[in-house]
Amino acid sequence: MDKIKALFVKYKEIIMYIIFGVLTTLVNWVVYTVLIKIFGGAAESETVMFALFGKDITMKIFYIFIANFVAWVAGVVFAFVTNKIWVFESKSWRFGLVMKELWLFVAARLLTGVLEWFGVPALVAAGLDQPLFGIDGFLAKVIVSVIVVILNYVFSKLIIFRKKKDQTEG
Repeated sequence: MDKIKALFVKYKEIIMYIIFGVLTTLVNWVVYTVLIKIFGGAAESETVMFALFGKDITMKIFYIFIANFVAWVAGVVFAFVTNKIWVFESKSWRFGLVMKELWLFVAARLLTGVLEWFGVPALVAAGLDQPLFGIDGFLAKVIVSVIVVILNYVFSKLIIFRKKKDQTEG
């Protein structure tokens, strides 16, 4: 039991990131799934007014884009709170520091968000539109999510919540 505890202490940050990363991903996926179900079976033949990669896109892909964006926002809010408190244990609640962390967090998530917002519809448009678990575009969503989670950890660890001497409780 002591060895397990020692391993947990040694790898606590990574373990907590994985736990809350999975929960953040679930928040994202649940919101995405609910919105896709709400949008229903968008007609493949209807197109919207703009093109993606030189091709007119269908309403289905447009709804996937919207659902994906809203799911991303929900995930970012959940992830910031859980990463700050439990993963990287940023203890300071000084307004200036929290705003800096929030700004850096949102900026980093915007970078990976662009990958997610456009990556999923692009993969769907490129032919990876097979449903997974009965959800249209979900295979593309899973592939992009794996890449996004890895990039988000790197940004959070090295830039946003890096330990500094001036981060004391308060």
